[in-house]
Amino acid sequence: MTTGLAHQLLAGLFETAPDAIIVFDQDGRIIVVNAQTERLFGYARQELVGELVEILVPVPARSVHRAHRRRYVDDPSSRAVGSWMQLAARRKDGTEFHAEITLGPMQTEDGLLVSAAVRDVTGRLAIEAEGDRVRMEAERTRFESRVQQSQRLEILGQLAGGVAHDFNNLVAVILNYAAFVNEEVSAAAERDTGGRWEAVRGDVSQIQLAAERAAGLTRQLLAFARREVVSEQVIDLNGIIRDLEQLLRRTIGEHLELVTNLAPDLWPILADSGQMEQVLVNLAVNGRDAMPGGGTLTIETDNLVVDEIHLDGRPDLKLGRYIRVQVSDTGTGMAKEVRERAFEPFYTTKPKGEGSGLGLATVYGVVSQAGGYAQIYSEPGIGTTFTALLPATDQSAVASPVAYEGPHLAADRTVLIVEDEDAMREVTRRILVRNGYRVVAAASGRDAIDVVKTNTEHIDLLLTDVVMPQMLGKEVADRITALRPHVRVLFMSGYAQPVLGAKGTLEPGVRLVQKPFSEAVLLAKVRDVLAAPGRGAPC
Repeated sequence: MTTGLAHQLLAGLFETAPDAIIVFDQDGRIIVVNAQTERLFGYARQELVGELVEILVPVPARSVHRAHRRRYVDDPSSRAVGSWMQLAARRKDGTEFHAEITLGPMQTEDGLLVSAAVRDVTGRLAIEAEGDRVRMEAERTRFESRVQQSQRLEILGQLAGGVAHDFNNLVAVILNYAAFVNEEVSAAAERDTGGRWEAVRGDVSQIQLAAERAAGLTRQLLAFARREVVSEQVIDLNGIIRDLEQLLRRTIGEHLELVTNLAPDLWPILADSGQMEQVLVNLAVNGRDAMPGGGTLTIETDNLVVDEIHLDGRPDLKLGRYIRVQVSDTGTGMAKEVRERAFEPFYTTKPKGEGSGLGLATVYGVVSQAGGYAQIYSEPGIGTTFTALLPATDQSAVASPVAYEGPHLAADRTVLIVEDEDAMREVTRRILVRNGYRVVAAASGRDAIDVVKTNTEHIDLLLTDVVMPQMLGKEVADRITALRPHVRVLFMSGYAQPVLGAKGTLEPGVRLVQKPFSEAVLLAKVRDVLAAPGRGAPC
């Protein structure tokens, strides 16, 4: 290629370049520009040649630009050719636009020349800004949706807790009166040769089974509402999974494969082991139902440190150390509208009579009450992954207290019952009286305080409901123990929130029997409280 042809080629490339190219000397005087410079800035070439390059810079930025230009001329190698700067440029008519500029030094016989390739990026930046706006709007929508879901679940939880409180009283009455009837019917059936009473005993047993099922549903409601009393202890979730593995295999059936991938160094957590077992069983059953034709259920655990990135779009999550447990199935998956309501109580896509709609609601409540975070990822035809993050703990495991196994203690023991529901108060009184306790009953906290003030009889135990009109059980206990410090206190409730501390655990020193209770459970709790060391303990 001849020198003349090369010069023609370079001149052609310079003139047809898509970017505006301005060449200026070390004093900032423009030497030459190409055609795109004329089109982009609105100047004719002769208007630019000989002018300072700052003519193309917005007026307020010219002094700063001049200083930058001089530093570049002093050390042109300090900025590599092709380094990009996002600036503003000024046209002849005074309008400004966003520009990207690439600078390149050229050493010539006449000294240093600098080429500046200028590109108008206003349109590109507008597209990027719109993309950012769309992403931020989508993120805001996701965040608001999550907050709304949390608020909706919180409202449903409050409703469920209130319903469970009243329902527990009814179930407790049904269970215990059915037990009384069953005793009499069973005795009659043993004497009856015609079999009539045996059939009646079967009917009573059906009532008891139905009441026990209702009690189970109520416990699930309380778990969802985060109002269930938690017996926290330091546990190794891997150990619970291993202990449950055979039960889970039987639960899901032989047509499904169970796979466990457990982190060997999993951090301990502070939780209720019974609740964690319930979570795993509920998730296994949910996965089984999603894979009627077979598939794989996978349980995985690992450690996770939650940072700011993990908090994005998760308003209920906090920074810190967590363990992560994931239960995945290869089943039918969930549509978006199903996934968004999956944690709601009584919501189910199963045929009528095949599901209560409380399985995942219970899981959500247990995880939330443990201070954790729950979420579902699912796609139709792909499967579902349930993820629970549970806070890790630095506490060490401690031995569980040993229950009292001494004599019944009923002799010469007086119990003051405080219960605003008439039927519940009567059935509780009857259980205690038939087992040898002396009983004084009061329908309200004020009545109970009046009894203590006016009755000189020795009272060993205050057995009080937690949630009552006018005066809660905790206040009743405080005022009565102020009058008679030796009195032991046992709370009873199906909605124990007023005596619960952080994360649903009982406050220190509080003893509680949960409704609905059976005769045996109530007697065992009364005996344990009366036998505990301290003031008023039996000799």
